[in-house]
Amino acid sequence: MATVLIVDDSRLARDMVSSVVTSLHPDWTVLVASSGADALAMVEGRTPHAAILDYNMPGMDGLELAGHLRERFPALPMGFLTANVQDSLKKKAEALGCGFIPKPITTDKIRAFLAGAGL
Repeated sequence: MATVLIVDDSRLARDMVSSVVTSLHPDWTVLVASSGADALAMVEGRTPHAAILDYNMPGMDGLELAGHLRERFPALPMGFLTANVQDSLKKKAEALGCGFIPKPITTDKIRAFLAGAGL
């Protein structure tokens, strides 16, 4: 049974991604956080198997969160769920070993990310 971390400051986005993951894998654990700080607290003592992160969040953005997660979980598959796919962001994300899940959110995109993560 896998654990997927979903972090987005948009309640709608969190609910949509969580719903898709749960519909695809009802037996998985889905951790949902609205900020980077909440996400880091949520994974204390847990090991997620994949993380889906928003890039644009107040406070700690997705890149900063990805850096913290990478330090704690070196092999964690991470994907940025964002409409912001500028070259500078792509380079920074790739340096952290993160992929992209382009918005809008669809079941096929989430399924493909999870499959690519080996889940």
